[in-house]
Formats: sequence, structure tokens, C-alpha cells
Amino acid sequence: MKLLVNSLTMAATALGLVAGVHSATAHHSASMFDASKIVVINATLKELRWTNPHVNLLVLGAAQEGGAPTEWLLETTSPGRLLRQGWMRTSIQPGDRIRVEIHPLTDPQEHGGSIQKITSIETGKSFGTNLRELDKPDDE
Repeated sequence: MKLLVNSLTMAATALGLVAGVHSATAHHSASMFDASKIVVINATLKELRWTNPHVNLLVLGAAQEGGAPTEWLLETTSPGRLLRQGWMRTSIQPGDRIRVEIHPLTDPQEHGGSIQKITSIETGKSFGTNLRELDKPDDE
């Protein structure tokens, strides 16, 4: 009986390890974004999806002065990481006018990107998404 319990325990442990490795490798890369470019969108926030694994924003705005407003689906990091950056779920609300700096998708026909910084047009308050910035010492 003890041999059966030990065998089942080892099998369950092995299965757990395999499942953990699979989920760790399932995360996508950022290769769909062009990190060499920054696009600035002046927009109105239509929807904020504060969910794991990435917070998403749907905005209506133009990337060029005088351009026609277009819907953009933008993503950033997880809610937990944003909280460490100073964001809260209520930092921006649907209807808010915002300025968003993004790394655009590599396909220029698609309107999407990875958020680098959001600034509220009304308050001027900015929220970054780069956790590495937290690690940098002040240059003052």
C-alpha cells in the first residue's frame, strides 16, 4: 500500500512539474510590436479591461495631427505590475482624453500596440509601464 501511495505521489509531482513548464512556455513574445518606433495617439478611452495577464485599452484616436480617429486596441503588462508603477484601476476612466505612447504592431494596417506611457490630457498625470524605470537611480 505504501508503495502505491509513493508511486501516486511521484506521478502527481511529475505531472505538476510538466504542467508548470508548459504554462511557463505558453506566454507569447513581444515580437509582434515594433520596439524601434514610438507612435503617439491622442485619444478618448472607450474601454479599460483590467484583467490578467495583460491590461487592455480600447481607444478612439488619431496617430497624426488632423488624422481620422480610429479604434486602437492597446495592451500593457499585468494589473499587479501596473499597481507597482502607481496605477490603479480607476486612474483613467472611459471618456477620459488621453495621450498614449505605444510601440505599434509590426503590421501597419493593424491599429494596436504595446503601451509605454499614458498621460491624462485633463490632469497631466502620467503613468508608465516600464518596470525597469523603477530600478534606475535618480539622475539628479
